[in-house]
Amino acid sequence: MNLADVFAARRRIAPYLRRTPLIESAWLSDLAAARVCIKLESLQLSNSFKSRGAFNAVLARLERGTPPARIVTASAGNHGRALAAATERFHLPLVVFTPIDAPKTKIDAIRRHGAELRSEGRDYDDAEKRALQFARETGAEFISPYNDADVIAGAGTIALELFEDAPDAGDDLAIVVPVGGGGLISGMAIAAKAIAPRCEVIGVEAEASCAFLTSLRAGKLVEIVPGVTLADGLGGNPDPATITFAFIQTLVDRIVTVTEDDLASAIVGLVEWEHLVAEGAGAAAVAAIAGSRVELRGRRVAALLTGSNIDRGRLATLLR
Repeated sequence: MNLADVFAARRRIAPYLRRTPLIESAWLSDLAAARVCIKLESLQLSNSFKSRGAFNAVLARLERGTPPARIVTASAGNHGRALAAATERFHLPLVVFTPIDAPKTKIDAIRRHGAELRSEGRDYDDAEKRALQFARETGAEFISPYNDADVIAGAGTIALELFEDAPDAGDDLAIVVPVGGGGLISGMAIAAKAIAPRCEVIGVEAEASCAFLTSLRAGKLVEIVPGVTLADGLGGNPDPATITFAFIQTLVDRIVTVTEDDLASAIVGLVEWEHLVAEGAGAAAVAAIAGSRVELRGRRVAALLTGSNIDRGRLATLLR
């Protein structure tokens, strides 16, 4: 994969998706003693960055002339919602496996787009195993939320917009990115390092479920026991055969972790200071900056706010 794949993805998805704003945050800039901007993927269609990869995955298959008769995926919620929107648009059948406790706002949206929902997994790892088994048994094509070249290229289109909207940013830029299965940070790093080779790409995992940081320290992909986290979209283990680990090893400069308190404080801070709604996974990059988990003093910084699909009750509890 390379920058050309990301540009091809942008050409495909441009008619269907939004170009999201990049805003400067006085709140985060003051906390970090840096110039911090937030890329608002929470305002993307389906209210998360996942629409980019989902639409590119479907459109690329249609462009290659190999539309699957049936698609299946596993999702903590956002990828399932985004892929359901894409398959609805192009009249393709979709089955989505999710954890049984996936946020209601995500589950309801998957149903609204007409996908067949199977909310059966004990957790994300179990949902992914069920989806892969379904693909083997039925011949449906599995589109991973992260372990798919087209999904990764779609996510990388965020970096193209970021550099275009901040033309004075370059090799001194630090890009702070939430990490779940690694598809987003892989796409971001592929594009960003091609445009500005010395820019810094920083990943953020939940301390309760830090599969990639653990694996980087071990020098190989290892399985962890994921804990419960407010950042439900970042929890769980990646596919042992994922292509994202190699991208993270070679292109990502460092990974930091955030606590549950960091995540909760970031969600509240975004409402209070920026009047923005974020889910736990979506707020991870902001949590790393606001919680001083990464040193950025004097830098130009772009933080990705990747989603806003949080249940009303959970948000109300946090705000109280």
